[in-house]
Amino acid sequence: MPIRPLESPRSSYRAVLALAISATAGLLSACAANLPSQSAKVPELRPGVPAGYLAPDARPDSLALVPQPPAAESAAFALDKDTAKLAQTQWAKSGSARWKQAQLDADLSFPAAAGTFSCAVNAPISEAQTPRLYMMLRRTLVDAGLATYRAKDRYNRTRPFVATSTSSCTPAEEAKLAKDGSYPSGHSAAGWAWALVLTEIAPDRADAILMRGRAFGQSRIACNVHWQSDVNEGRMVAAATVARMHADPVFEADLAAARDELAKVRAQGLPPNRDCAAEAAALVTNP
Repeated sequence: MPIRPLESPRSSYRAVLALAISATAGLLSACAANLPSQSAKVPELRPGVPAGYLAPDARPDSLALVPQPPAAESAAFALDKDTAKLAQTQWAKSGSARWKQAQLDADLSFPAAAGTFSCAVNAPISEAQTPRLYMMLRRTLVDAGLATYRAKDRYNRTRPFVATSTSSCTPAEEAKLAKDGSYPSGHSAAGWAWALVLTEIAPDRADAILMRGRAFGQSRIACNVHWQSDVNEGRMVAAATVARMHADPVFEADLAAARDELAKVRAQGLPPNRDCAAEAAALVTNP
């Protein structure tokens, strides 16, 4: 099937997403699970940018899945504002360990993002040590992130740092983010999709993985770039995306291969490629 480029005239944040997934070259991925194992080059959106598993018309429709964002005078928006204020004044103050963790979680570029769940699975995740899983995370990022855009484009919700005339944990990205809709959160969708996939790859680590996936979304509140309702609905889009990917035979084959791959790495007792003590300390404050 032909693969269209990132498909919206409002492409500022999608440019960030494209840069995130284009940091490394494409790897090889297995063909359908019911076919003999063979190598096939991962399709690309453009050179160096791997496509997701789903064709654009197969991605979940976020506009159909999520409700309208909370109205300005609603109780739901009051809760959004209270949550944002608590983050900035209590649990994720600027310069705090939780705020610095939010900065790390904001980086969707690879190889940096590959280690996000390394502590949760208690093993390294890298292109060299877990190549199938590495590429699987990159491709899932594309599907989950882009699935948020029908709703993002329709609602064009203002981000909290813009609405409150404050700053975020990623000031260099503020000009781009200010032009991109806040609802639902693409980062949160990607992080929750990763968590759901990884619980199938390492089910004995499910609690730690899901806790990390939740914290990844809450980092967007700590960073002051998303409201809580943005994050919540990003997780909804992620769940729909992962459910849909299970109908794709290439995804299923990669899932099985990544499960075996990670098991072998874990059997070697190799340490995670993140500072797990620092991460755990930062995430103690994670409402």
